[in-house]
Amino acid sequence: MTVTHIAVIGSGTMGRQIGMACAVAGITATVQDISADAVDAARDDMDTWLDGRVTKGRLTAEDAASARSRITFTTSLEDAVGHADLVIEAATEKLDIKRSIFTRLDALAPDHAILATNSSTYGSSAVADATGRPDKVCNMHFFNPALVMKAVEIVRNPQTSDDTVAAVTAVVEALGKKPVLLAKETPGFVANRLLNAVRTEALKLYGSGVASVEDIDTAATAALGYPMGPFALMDLVGIDVTYDIRQASYEMTGDPAELPHPLLVEKYSSGDYGRKTGKGWYSYDD
Repeated sequence: MTVTHIAVIGSGTMGRQIGMACAVAGITATVQDISADAVDAARDDMDTWLDGRVTKGRLTAEDAASARSRITFTTSLEDAVGHADLVIEAATEKLDIKRSIFTRLDALAPDHAILATNSSTYGSSAVADATGRPDKVCNMHFFNPALVMKAVEIVRNPQTSDDTVAAVTAVVEALGKKPVLLAKETPGFVANRLLNAVRTEALKLYGSGVASVEDIDTAATAALGYPMGPFALMDLVGIDVTYDIRQASYEMTGDPAELPHPLLVEKYSSGDYGRKTGKGWYSYDD
């Protein structure tokens, strides 16, 4: 199947950037959110980003205008998915919300449409049975920031068809990204399982007084070559998102080791979510 129209459900940081990546790559995209304010913010963000790319000489004015013409923003789920070949759900990491969305997507999207979840925690089998097309359901896990990060994890559930995997893989490559195919589901997939191991050790080191947040991040970047330390990355992704992922992993496995670290719980409870709130492990003036 050739995918020419992609709908993205959720216009938060991840959803809007997935839509923007599609538009820049030449694919028609629609970004939907139930909040009109969120839709307006996503539209403004795209305009600002495209203008910045033109100013820096990384896009021509003509290419920026073409990208703008290929993306629309709406609060109507029906309008967003009615003609979509692929729908990517990028809502919050709450399973009941995702299942409700997939039930509605199944009713509104064309019969041929693939329904993918961008969930970083839940395998698509958790939502596939909320649809009548489990063979056309899978994970497409983009990484934050989606406009920059090159990898996309494609995770098949036991009922995902080979045709679905092939079509989604082709989309990932058309976006100029590298597919990481998981033959079966596992909590946290591949990248986040590796990341969680580093994050857990970083929290242990800080919590036991071995080193400061800043020095642990410096060790990760200056000694290991990571582009960003684990604490700075939590602030970028959102401490609330990190907390939700750990909580969801615990709910799936029942393993107490998957629970959020007490220091992470403390940050979450205080509302210090990182860059989005101006304070997390670090403080941000802007």
